[in-house]
Amino acid sequence: MRLLPFTDAAHVAAAVEAVRGVARAHGVTALPTETFYGLAAPPGDLAAVERIVAVKGRPAEKRFPVVGATLEQLDRLVRLEGPWRGRLAAVWPAPLTVVLPAVSEGGGTIAVRVPAHPLLRALLAAVGPLTATSANRSGAPARSAPGEVERELGADLDLLLDGGATAGGLPSTLVDLTSRPPRLLRAGAFRVPREWGVKEG
Repeated sequence: MRLLPFTDAAHVAAAVEAVRGVARAHGVTALPTETFYGLAAPPGDLAAVERIVAVKGRPAEKRFPVVGATLEQLDRLVRLEGPWRGRLAAVWPAPLTVVLPAVSEGGGTIAVRVPAHPLLRALLAAVGPLTATSANRSGAPARSAPGEVERELGADLDLLLDGGATAGGLPSTLVDLTSRPPRLLRAGAFRVPREWGVKEG
């Protein structure tokens, strides 16, 4: 596993090159988000996504959440209709993940967010959207320290971007915008505005 620093804007260029190299080899990168570390690969790379499934030991039928640099970058993956574009544009970047219809022929849904982590957004602007499922074995706690990620998953990773300790605490808030009314699937670090009409459960 290769380890690179990722704590300063000066580190972004090397990180971009390294992440692109890992992606070409269908590998897996661990990187910091505004909450915890995540496992990253291009969401359309089925071989890499299968590797993440194996690393986490979770059911393969569950899609992984995806992070993008901007709302516009995520447009290639999901359909965003009605008032939600304006609402999300007003609050992103933030630890808020939303479930939206996928634009792919297979349909279904994808959970997406624009993370409140400036270096990660700079990386995503260069390499495109990436998966961001938590960097831990299924059932284990999410990891907020790079050393924890290395000890638990290092043997199965190709690259770890060391951004130091992340905020930890609560995960991103998860809201399903495909249901009517929208449903809160997971309470987290983002407080959903009351006027959005989101129902719990």
